[in-house]
Order: sequence, then structure tokens, then C-alpha cells
Amino acid sequence: MSVPHYSLYINGEWVDTGENYEIRSPATEELVATVAKGGVTQVDQAVAAAKAAHEEGTWRRTPPAQRAALLNDVATRLGGRIDELAALQTRENGATIRITGALHIGLSIAQMQYLADQAATYEFETAGPEIGPVPAEGLVRREPLGVVAAIVPWNIPLLVIVWKIAPALAAGNTVVLKPDEHAPLVALELAKEFEAAGLPPGVLNVVTGDGEPTGAHLSGHPDVRKVAFTGSTAVGKSILRQSADTVKRVTLELGGKGPNIILDSADLDTAIDGALFAALANNGQACEAGTRLLIPSSNRDEIVSRLVERARTLKVGDPLDPATGVGPIISKVQHQRILDYFAIAETEGAKAVIGGGVPSGPGFDKGYWIEPTIFVGVTNDARIAREEVFGPVLVVLTYDSVEEAIKIANDTDYGLSAGVWGDEEKAIEIARELDAGMVWINDWHVIHPAYPFGGFKQSGLGREGGPHALDEYTEAKFISLNRSPGPEARAFAIVIDPV
Repeated sequence: MSVPHYSLYINGEWVDTGENYEIRSPATEELVATVAKGGVTQVDQAVAAAKAAHEEGTWRRTPPAQRAALLNDVATRLGGRIDELAALQTRENGATIRITGALHIGLSIAQMQYLADQAATYEFETAGPEIGPVPAEGLVRREPLGVVAAIVPWNIPLLVIVWKIAPALAAGNTVVLKPDEHAPLVALELAKEFEAAGLPPGVLNVVTGDGEPTGAHLSGHPDVRKVAFTGSTAVGKSILRQSADTVKRVTLELGGKGPNIILDSADLDTAIDGALFAALANNGQACEAGTRLLIPSSNRDEIVSRLVERARTLKVGDPLDPATGVGPIISKVQHQRILDYFAIAETEGAKAVIGGGVPSGPGFDKGYWIEPTIFVGVTNDARIAREEVFGPVLVVLTYDSVEEAIKIANDTDYGLSAGVWGDEEKAIEIARELDAGMVWINDWHVIHPAYPFGGFKQSGLGREGGPHALDEYTEAKFISLNRSPGPEARAFAIVIDPV
């Protein structure tokens, strides 16, 4: 069986660079595909193509309804390939097939359809009223920014890509997409569908390559007017510093350390399953994961015992097997990073009541595997409770009062996600006090296209999705109209005598 090769997509053409790299399955280390490796030169070519396409104006002058139709066409094309794309993503990033099909690919399609509908109904130009002592009227236009750089991670690639490029394209911008080097294949398949749907050359470009120098050069490029980034907080801070040089617009969706509060009133059967789902879905490699579980001190032993009992039932293994609940870690580097955190946790007094190492036996001799792990004996000042581990790891903290639970939950540099399990009225009251961009009540990981996604504090800037998604990719322009009958009514009459 031949191994597929993927090229870069620049200015409507598929381009090779003379240098390739390999995508290998994190479960088996088998070769999945080879990919052309882009660098600074290719970034410059892609940005130049996107800038030229924007200045030429075919796409930005395309009626919004037609832009919406093209997005819907692409969504339909993706819908015909759900199983194929889900398997491809599972092979390249190790997410379980249970997650990649209905959720990652299916939700991405729904998100694109929602944003296409926005393109068709968005008020790109509105008339304003005559206000104040100066008799002038006006128009407010929402115009595309120009070249948008979309830089995305490997963990949930298609959804994060759609969150960025769909509103950017819907608003009439041009895009240079830089997928993570570990999982670029779904991004390149998406480019094929845009090409097939008739998107003009240069409007969407895809450059693969390392974060440094490829991604860094793109985010700092002087002809890029907006950077939409999802990834680590450290890289997000670097992009924010870069943006000052050319006063770029930025949207940053960064790290998280989500607090998940179980109240005394919670149904424990639901809350136990929900807590494990919050922490372990996508192999624990999700920025919005519920990685800090806050439980009542009075019921600590029962909850921990039930967590361990339930966690033992989770199947760890082949991510292409529909029965698998937890798959591999993305890479050898990340695998070692998680093991280092385990060692740190032990020196800080934490105890792993389940997991804490690498699974053994058939199927685990290759790939990058971490056992689902639950730590107890953790305080909120421990590194394992404060830093994003990005693996199948849950830390348990206890509280004596709801007020203490809220204080612990908010005692973090992050503010992306949070959750509360228990009586709905009380849970909503608590949710209003939590410093988080998203709070789930008696659920987790539910992302609806019509609601915004993003965080407080060092979890980022701006929002993706939701009813105002296109605002992030447009600039407001006021056009003033003076329709007064004579020069004496005009603004310049204040200093210029009417003739």
C-alpha cells in the first residue's frame, strides 16, 4: 500500500518544497503520510498570494450570499466524507474514533453551516440615524481586514480551523492557514474541498512546517492584518508581543486548567462519569478539559473510590477501535513531559490512586501511552494543579464550603472552562461567580455553534463561534453623509463663513 504525499497549497496550486517530513501514528508509529515542509520562503509566497487576492478584490466583492453558498458547499462535501476524515484524524493525532467522527468532524460541519448562515444574514452595511446638533447622517460598513493568519493546534484540528477560516472567508478576507506539524492532513483535505468548490486562487493558502520558524514568521509578517491562534499560552504571549510591531488584530485561544465542582446535591452516578469525561475525553488533550476536580471534604472517600472504580472500566488502546475510550499521547516529547509531571506531583506529596505510569502488554510496545491517572492529596498551589499537563490526568482537590470551592476554582492564571454538578439553581448561582469563558452545568465539552468559545485571563483574547463571530474578522468604517440644504448647516460653517 502506497503512502500518500501531501503538498502545500499556495495561490491555487499544490506546491512541493524539496523537503518532506513524516506523519506517524502516535498509537503504532506507522507511517501515515509524508508532507512537504514549508518555511519562511513559502510563508512569504502564501502571504503575497493572499494579499494580491485581497487587493484584486474578487472574493471580497463577491455577494455575501454567494460566499455563504460556497461555505455550505464545502460543508456538504465534508459531510460526505465523515468516516474517511474521522479515520484520517485518528491516524494522525490518536484521538479515538468515537470522538473524531460525530464530534470533531460532525461538529466542524455544523459550525461551518452556522457561519455560512451568518455570512448570508450579517449586516455588512447599516444606515445610522441623524444624531446631535450637526445635521449629518451616515453609513456604518463592516469591511474585511485583509490577510488573516490562522495558526491551529493538533488536538482538534478541523473544528479549530473552521472557527478561524470560516468567519474570515465569510467576511471576505483572505487566509493563510498554518496547521500544526503533527496533524496537517485534515487541513490539507479541507483545502482540496475549497478548491473543488471554486474558491478563487490565493483566497485560502495552507503552509505546513514547524512552529519555529514557519509559524512565527507567519504571525509576525507585516502584511498579515489579523492572527487567529489556538495553542499554548506561552506562544500566545509571543504572538501578542509580535502584534505590537504592526498593530495587528489578534484572537488568542490559549491554555486552561478547568475547575469542575461536584456539589453535595449532585447525582453521583452522573457526576462521576461526567468528571472522567471532562478530564479524559480526547485522551485528556483538550484545552477546555476539566482537569481539577473539586469535591466536598465530607464525601471525599466515596467520590474518590467511585472515580477509581469507574476509571478501571475505561478501555485504553487502539484509537480506531470504537470500544476504546482513551488513546495515545500525540508525541514522544509530550509523553515524556507528562511523565515528568508525575514525578513532580509525587515530590509535592500527591498520590496516584490509579495510573501514574505507562500501560504494558500487547498493543503498547509501540506508540506513546499514558495510563488514565487520578491524583489525590493535591493542594491548589501544586504544579500539577496549576500547570496544563495536557494528558489523561485528573487532580482531586477538596473543599469545606461552596465559598471555598469558588475561591479555589478562581485561584488560577487561566479562565477557559469550568463546570458544576448538582442542583441547577445553585449551580447557576455558582457559575455566575466563576472566572471562566464557559461554564457547563451537569455536563462538559458541549460546544454549540451559536455560542461563543473563549476564555478569561491568560486563557486568551476574543471569542470564536457564536453570533458575533464575523465581528472578529471585520473593521468598522463610518461614512458620513451631509444632506443639509445649505452651507450654513455644514460642519465647516463653524470656522468658514458661508458664501
